[in-house]
Amino acid sequence: MIIQFKPKLSFWQIINMNFGFFGIQYSFGLQQTAMNPIYTFLNANPEDLPILNLAGPMTGLLIQPVIGAISDKTWSPRWGRRKPYFLVGAIFCSLCLFSMPFSSTLWMAASLLWILDAANNTAMEPYRAFIADKLPEEQQPTGFLAQSFFTGLGITLANLSLYFFQIIITGKSPAGIPYWAFGSFFVGCIASIGSVLWSVKTTPEIPPSEEELEEMAKRKGKGIFEPFIEIFSAIREMPSLLKKLALVYLFQWYAMFCYWQFISHGVAKSVWGIEANLNNLNEQEKHMYEEAVGWTGLLNGWYNIVTFLSAFGLVWLAQKYSAKWVHFICLLMAGIALLVLPGITNKYLLFVPMVGFGIAWASMMGVPYILVAASIPKTRYGVYMGIVNMMIVVPMLIQNLSFGYIYKTFLDSNPLNAIRTAGVLLCFAATAMLFIKSVKASGERAVFSGGGH
Repeated sequence: MIIQFKPKLSFWQIINMNFGFFGIQYSFGLQQTAMNPIYTFLNANPEDLPILNLAGPMTGLLIQPVIGAISDKTWSPRWGRRKPYFLVGAIFCSLCLFSMPFSSTLWMAASLLWILDAANNTAMEPYRAFIADKLPEEQQPTGFLAQSFFTGLGITLANLSLYFFQIIITGKSPAGIPYWAFGSFFVGCIASIGSVLWSVKTTPEIPPSEEELEEMAKRKGKGIFEPFIEIFSAIREMPSLLKKLALVYLFQWYAMFCYWQFISHGVAKSVWGIEANLNNLNEQEKHMYEEAVGWTGLLNGWYNIVTFLSAFGLVWLAQKYSAKWVHFICLLMAGIALLVLPGITNKYLLFVPMVGFGIAWASMMGVPYILVAASIPKTRYGVYMGIVNMMIVVPMLIQNLSFGYIYKTFLDSNPLNAIRTAGVLLCFAATAMLFIKSVKASGERAVFSGGGH
């Protein structure tokens, strides 16, 4: 076996290679905070929000593992292995972000979200594998947590832009979408393509070894079903650590989708005292809902500020102590934060519990990948990172299909109960982390004792 040497990179080289993640996550930030209000401005009912968000998990389920498997078998001396995919994804993402605020109907906004999510997923999956390809094992925690840093930064600026543009831009489109939303989406359009181009220009990929090139050549000509065969083969041979992580992700990502869908509605109810169904609101109440959306942008921006400030601290904690226990504590903090949040009626005090939520979000976007990268073979980084994403989107898909009924039948159509439910599920996710073996530090290099070796 040919063991490929991976030179250590400087801190700024790691920052450059991950800068493209900033634009991808700016886009996701707009989806998290702005898409459900846009649906609401286009007269969607709150109980319809889960099904209207079906695009994210469906495109993730279909696209990420396939792109991962294909990128494992890709190599171009000019374009590389992973970079062509996140470059094409960023181009389509930018086009969709530019078009989104011009939506005149609910179906148009939902259709654009499908394309936007497909583009984001095309870009994001190879980025996970890019870290594992490029960095030696002892630097991979820094690489993955650098992605957490840019996740926090991108989503922070996306959310703050909603509040900022709301202050300086007034008026609405004929469809009812406020013009301040246009500003946020236009900035996202530029950030998405600009940041990815920076990473593409500054970061060369490591050419595959002779062994890897021979393996790629063997797999050529096996037909269009080869990626799917590879995916099913990888699932069948999945390391035990990934199987246990799937239970954590079931609770974790179901909860996060509940939060993103209902937080603006929850803030509108707990602080402004209104139900966010625009069909039943007068003009003053509609303006109050817009204020709640802007404040939700600040709230989400705040927790993402905490995310990028804490990301590199989590690298040190995961290496010094245990990735398992770091993620366990972080999930517990997030669960407690969402259980406390619905009872707060002062809009300024809402920021307090979101400190713990922001630290947990940094962990969600980085720490599990430290565990995953150590338990999968390097020749299958792409397909296994895609499968990890399947473990994210399947709970989201379940949430999209089930939570509308749960919301109406068991939660009294109360968005505050939806937030509380998310808090309980995050506590369940923390409990499920206890079934994963610990990670111990050995000097600067993390030694992983969990399955798959």
